[in-house]
Amino acid sequence: MDVYEKLKELGLKLPPAPAKGGVYSPCKRFGENLIYISGCGPAINGKSALGKLGAEISLEEGQRCARDCMLNVLAVLEAEVGDLNRVAQPVKILTFVAGTDSFYSQPQVANGGSELLQALFGDVPSRSAIGVNALPGNIPVETEALFELKK
Repeated sequence: MDVYEKLKELGLKLPPAPAKGGVYSPCKRFGENLIYISGCGPAINGKSALGKLGAEISLEEGQRCARDCMLNVLAVLEAEVGDLNRVAQPVKILTFVAGTDSFYSQPQVANGGSELLQALFGDVPSRSAIGVNALPGNIPVETEALFELKK
């Protein structure tokens, strides 16, 4: 099934690709058919939860933030390749979770993004979920990703 139809079934749509927040490339192609997407936060249309998991942000809100990060990742990918149906598979994601010193559920937060990829592409990537002290602008989650494109 078409990726965009799956998004529609989930009641989701891609936001505009987020603006760059520094001196970097939002995406970088390498090899024959690989593309790396720089870290994206959860802000959709300028709105995002702010704070840390284990304090201001609940696990469920963190999972929604991880999903929104992935929507932004996919928006950057679409801006580069033109059509998400060109994705062969998600390869790897790295999710950073800002939390309190006693928050240990980073993998469960990252599931919000992984589950979206599974729903859209029928596959889950390899993944790391890392707890951090703080993220830019006090966002609770940031995700970067690597995709393989169809030849």
